[in-house]
Amino acid sequence: MKAVYPGSFDPVHNGHIDIIERAAKIFDEVIVAVALNREKKALLTCEERVGLLKEACRHLANVTVDYFEGLLVDYAQRVGAPVVVRGLRAISDFEYELQMALTNKRLNEKIEMMFIMASGEHSFIGSSIIKELAGLKAPLNGLVPPAVEKLLKTKLQRKRAGGGA
Repeated sequence: MKAVYPGSFDPVHNGHIDIIERAAKIFDEVIVAVALNREKKALLTCEERVGLLKEACRHLANVTVDYFEGLLVDYAQRVGAPVVVRGLRAISDFEYELQMALTNKRLNEKIEMMFIMASGEHSFIGSSIIKELAGLKAPLNGLVPPAVEKLLKTKLQRKRAGGGA
């Protein structure tokens, strides 16, 4: 069976990788899908996010990386994935994810939502925290894949120097 694990992944962090690795043990194929939302101001481009995810997932033979714009349930149906995987860190995540799951079920009752709880060591990690730490030049080792830390440092140095992102 095939599943989609969607997210903005701006940037991908070790909590995401944990969910991807665990989903890859459950499903025959997992598509990690970068959701493009033109309303949100992303730090990383779509190409950067896809590239970082491909690098971080290269050890997983049954994982591919893609991107989409529009409704998640439409994308899942288009790629033939009857399951959407979402990670949960805390009760606050559950409230939002429940609302989204019920909305998606109303839009397409054939798509099932599966929630995977974050591992304890990753339950506090979020992309916003990663960006804040990177902006303050804090060490990111153990929180993100090495390629992510390198790109964030380069991007934020350029931004501070006035060269833009």
